[in-house]
Amino acid sequence: MADEQLGTFVSWDYVVFACLFVVSSGIGVFFAVKERKNPSSEFLVGGRQMTCGPVALSLTASFMSAVTVLGAPSDVYRFGGSFVLFGVAYTFVVIATAELFVPVFYRSGITSTYEYLEIRFCKGVRMAATLIYILQTVITGFNLWGSIFATGIVCTSYCTLGGLKAVVWTDAFQMVVMVVGFMTVLVQGTRKTGGAASVWEVAKNGNRLDIFDFDPDPLRRHTFWTISVGGTFTWLGIYGVNQSTIQRCISCKTETHAKLALYFNLLGLLVILVCAVFSGLIMYAFYANCDPWTAQSVTAPDQLMPYFVMEILGDYPGLPGLFVACAFSGTLSTVAASINALATVTYEDFVKQCCTNLSNKASGWISKGLCIVFGVACTTMAVAASYMGGVVQAALSIHGMCGGPMLGLFSLGIIFPWTNSMGAAGGLIVGIAMSFWAGVGAFIYPALDINTRPLSLSIEGCLQANSSDPTTAIPPSHLDPTTLPSRSSLADHWYSMSYLYYSAVGFLATVTAGLLISFITGTVSAALTHTVGQKSI
Repeated sequence: MADEQLGTFVSWDYVVFACLFVVSSGIGVFFAVKERKNPSSEFLVGGRQMTCGPVALSLTASFMSAVTVLGAPSDVYRFGGSFVLFGVAYTFVVIATAELFVPVFYRSGITSTYEYLEIRFCKGVRMAATLIYILQTVITGFNLWGSIFATGIVCTSYCTLGGLKAVVWTDAFQMVVMVVGFMTVLVQGTRKTGGAASVWEVAKNGNRLDIFDFDPDPLRRHTFWTISVGGTFTWLGIYGVNQSTIQRCISCKTETHAKLALYFNLLGLLVILVCAVFSGLIMYAFYANCDPWTAQSVTAPDQLMPYFVMEILGDYPGLPGLFVACAFSGTLSTVAASINALATVTYEDFVKQCCTNLSNKASGWISKGLCIVFGVACTTMAVAASYMGGVVQAALSIHGMCGGPMLGLFSLGIIFPWTNSMGAAGGLIVGIAMSFWAGVGAFIYPALDINTRPLSLSIEGCLQANSSDPTTAIPPSHLDPTTLPSRSSLADHWYSMSYLYYSAVGFLATVTAGLLISFITGTVSAALTHTVGQKSI
């Protein structure tokens, strides 16, 4: 199957694809006209009058990016259906966010989550956290593929014109596109592979249904524990205390609407997750005897899903364009959320601190200008990302490396009332150092296959057609020991831990160091105060 000449985009595919951009931009124009008489910074939080329905769809679309649409099916194809266990992590994350973090932020009446850090600790901690967030988001938020400038321009336009209302309603539209795109692939893919029973049988024979692995070894890439525990910390760091999430929640008209948005969003997350996992299983069943990656028909695992789509939908004009629109919906929603969140924290944490007497009109123009600035940054980073191999995996790791310490910092402020500013600052520094130590070490010394355990792939069905080319019988090299630096015990243990534990390491280091430093500095401060008091007497 891997040798067959695949179809290419036809006119109807381009029409379907273009409709995504037209509708997205149209929503921005609509809200720009509707809200033209209220040009203030409130456009970054939708006037705080949003309802739970569109916010829930927006949350799901924003965090189910093109990485999910393309990467999750590929992961299931190579490593099996254990990816579905992320549903456990999503559940814990949503409950913790709705019941612990959102009530604190919503009742504080803040716009930027980092305002809370100044209220709780000091301005220095707030500024440090804001800078980390901006750097993290600019580095990891813009991993686009194809049509980079079109995506950047469309995102920037509707974010700038319509503010958060445009972002939320555009996300809701894009969420529908994502589900329809996935369903098209699921239906046609199942039909092409001989039905659901056939898919299930082939996946079972290929060990793709061995989901529950309770091995507690933290070095294993995906087990029940790494996904449910490590995944919870990872997603809490990039979701529970993330400006993009909280900004949508505080845009709701009531705290109840904010919580309902999160719980409805959980349903959306689970739907997209199940669609992605089943897409991966169907793709494996389709290519069980002729793996395109091993046969070198594609050069990277992330290309498997688009290749599969063109093979099963290439004869139906418009449907390949629908799937590409599905993937770009994830990209658009993620980038739009990032642009809006970056503009908000920059305005609230820097501009308002320097310029305290801005009028509503000036605030509105500055906020829109910031959207343009970060939109340009988005497009620039996307161009850079297009030349960097493996940038998606690097981005996910950086999310964990930065998200864990940030989660620890907010947890110190919310859960441990005795933490002081020195403890918060010290804890953040220690947490960042520990998580980056593990993450950067893993980039230099990648984990061996004994820990990642990719499942077998076959090219028996395409060997005959490629018999004159013996290279197609050789699987892609995952890790060639002869090309790796000499490995130490540290590399085989600390650096080889599952990438899902980076966030947990940063969280635990931040909280532990923060509490210890707070105790030491608090004790010393109390002792000095007592000594000075005695001398004055």
